[in-house]
Amino acid sequence: IKDGKIAGRCVLLAGGPGTGKTAIAMGMAQSLGPETPFTMIAGSEIFSLEMSRTEALTQAFRRSIGVRIKEETEMIEGEVVEINIDRPTANPAQQGRGGATGGRTGQLVLKTSDMESTFDLGQKMIESLQKEKVTVGDVITIDKATGRISKLGRSFIHSKDFDAMSTNTRFVQTPEGELSKRKEVVHTVTLHEIDVINSRQQGFLALFAGDTGEI
Repeated sequence: IKDGKIAGRCVLLAGGPGTGKTAIAMGMAQSLGPETPFTMIAGSEIFSLEMSRTEALTQAFRRSIGVRIKEETEMIEGEVVEINIDRPTANPAQQGRGGATGGRTGQLVLKTSDMESTFDLGQKMIESLQKEKVTVGDVITIDKATGRISKLGRSFIHSKDFDAMSTNTRFVQTPEGELSKRKEVVHTVTLHEIDVINSRQQGFLALFAGDTGEI
């Protein structure tokens, strides 16, 4: 499979219940990398009243075929120096309807080996930072078009900050040059996800907007 000689062929695993057929298949998919699609279906899904057997099998096949789509986009890439998040205001004059407080704001300081800059944060960006568990010393990228944040790893400068670290911790060099740069981004999606995206009003552009639930 790794040599690319599986095209037009398949592997059939036979055996009784509990003999490890599914575990072997999942292990093969994981060894090929996290971007390799793995689809598991039951016989009851094929003999469903909601769709024909041909449609069910076709959908399962398209879930199992992944494609890589390359896109050039503007990114902000740097090491996190400081994260300041302001507390929500308690002033009634600044509260919204129904007494709701306004969105949180803050500041993010990023640096490369050549420069350092401060960026203002809104509620959406603060939630993205917290979701990715970004801390000082992390090297991150921010997609200017979508606001998507990706954590590349920990800076080598902070490799001795803690005595104990997870074996999954990845150390990377502090980026060089300008904070803002154009980079090629690769999106990996299945044919079924493309079918779902094309059925939406935004069409294929929804893949890069980041507003779909399938990507």
